[in-house]
Amino acid sequence: AAPTRVFVFRDARWAPDPVLAPSAAVRSPQPVPLVIDNGSFQTRAGWGCPDPAVPSEPLLRFRSLAARSRGARGGAGAETQVGNDLGSLEPLRWLLRSPFDRNVPVQLELQELLFDHVFQRLGVSSQGCVDHPIVLTEAVCNPLYSRQMMSELLFECYQVPKVSYGVDSLYSFYHNRRQKWPCSGLVISSGYQCTHILPVLEGRLDAKNCKRINLGGCQAAVYLQRLLQLKYPGHFAAITLSRMEEILHEHSYIAEDYIEELQKWRCPEYYENNVHKMQLPFSSKLLGSTLTSEEKQEKRQQQLRRLQELNARRREEKLQLDQERLDRLLYVQELLEDGQMDQFHKALVELNMDSAEELQSYINKLSVSVEQTKQKILQSEVNIEVDVVDSKPETPDLDPLGSEQSLEDMESINEFEPLFAEEQPEVEKPVPAVQPVFNLAEYHQLFLGTERIRAPEIVFQPSLIGEDQAGIVETMQYVLERYSKEQQAVLVQNVFLTGGNMMYPGLKARVQKELLEMRPFQSSFQIHLASSPVLDAWYGARDWAVEYMNREEGWITRKDYEEKGGEYLKEHCASNVYVPIRLPKQAPRAAEAAAPSRTLASGTGEP
Repeated sequence: AAPTRVFVFRDARWAPDPVLAPSAAVRSPQPVPLVIDNGSFQTRAGWGCPDPAVPSEPLLRFRSLAARSRGARGGAGAETQVGNDLGSLEPLRWLLRSPFDRNVPVQLELQELLFDHVFQRLGVSSQGCVDHPIVLTEAVCNPLYSRQMMSELLFECYQVPKVSYGVDSLYSFYHNRRQKWPCSGLVISSGYQCTHILPVLEGRLDAKNCKRINLGGCQAAVYLQRLLQLKYPGHFAAITLSRMEEILHEHSYIAEDYIEELQKWRCPEYYENNVHKMQLPFSSKLLGSTLTSEEKQEKRQQQLRRLQELNARRREEKLQLDQERLDRLLYVQELLEDGQMDQFHKALVELNMDSAEELQSYINKLSVSVEQTKQKILQSEVNIEVDVVDSKPETPDLDPLGSEQSLEDMESINEFEPLFAEEQPEVEKPVPAVQPVFNLAEYHQLFLGTERIRAPEIVFQPSLIGEDQAGIVETMQYVLERYSKEQQAVLVQNVFLTGGNMMYPGLKARVQKELLEMRPFQSSFQIHLASSPVLDAWYGARDWAVEYMNREEGWITRKDYEEKGGEYLKEHCASNVYVPIRLPKQAPRAAEAAAPSRTLASGTGEP
């Protein structure tokens, strides 16, 4: 028999990040670099210090998100929460904001919130500034405007002494280098928003031949959510993006041959052996059959008592209002009897009445209504006493639809029940409990079959979600064809896979199969997966920071920022290629504008 594969959603809540006390080694003999992997999915931060007393791993890991609450009505200000302080994403999904547009930071006020969170929780104690050098990751071929705004934020707001920018996937490649540096290779990086194909020649990025695919883990999660919401419309609200990300991280895989794998899933035996059942949370109290007849009888009595008490309260409130109105009308009638005509006519105008006859008519109606309400209150008190003292155990169970009747219907039932008491049969048979026709736990299960391979397949076949882009294989072939055969042979000897979206089981085998079909007969190639695809970017940035801590290569100082602008970049082995802004020369226009002024000054020109 096939094993039962039922998995429960963890729905884990994040614990707030503590404020860490930094070691003395991070400040002496000089402040060590602060390494920040600024990813669109997650921010990772830690110290780049060679001292063994300082942890060589990221001390902070949190989602690159912020949410600003509206604040209380009493006047309390809005509260902003960042990263792990959010606790759970789904209740705040409509409030979440990210500084990133795809993988490029564009909302610098939100980026400032993330930096504040990092510096505060890491215990940066310098007053009025951050006196540690910053090593920061950026997107491949990052726009100059984005780098300019980031440099302005770091130098002007935090007064950092120097900063270095690098590409996250190149840092990962630097950390996992298997050959003597500098080396060449083809880096395939897939993250939360984008997938990149990056050729590296002799340790430097060939930026002209880089290619980007606008697909990543975010699009896979949205696609999986749509698939399951169409499959299970009854659980539409329970199929959240957070749970879809959990399914992608723990239950999805890449098929080595997609069409062949779909054919396998058509076999019932294969389906039963490989389907994953995800258990949604549910309450067993929803089943009516779990209650015994005595419990149902007691529940019915409690419902009747609550309804009668609610009706009694409403009658008393209505009686009080009617009595106050009646006393007011009687007071006006006394004015008429005492002969105070001016005050009587003034009171009639306030009551919107025309004559004494209309006043008398309203008094009669209110008097009848007050008497009827008093009689109903007395009758309801008698009914409550009789119901409590003389409860009939043989009373049949309440009809399930009875709980949905209105209060007026319940009142009418109580009033007319004595009239039909003689027509009821003497002995009533108990209604047997209706057994459910399905298992409630199984009803709240999501069966993951082909969805396990369909969602991550979009990076190889973007047409599955209607995107007119090329997949990883076609893009990789296009990049390789831009080089000579000798350079191609060098690049494919070191195909490197990194990024959080590269952690699917079977992805390395899939790329190996596709590359084998692409390359010439009997040619060789090697594919390597990063030792830690998610964290290797931070580890590589730390390795670079420790190695280049006391060098000038790759560091942008405040003097460089003030002289050459915020978009300036000092290149190094894991950085982008710096392309300065080339503005057209304005000298000819200035000369043309100066010529008429000289002519007018000499008096020879026409006014």
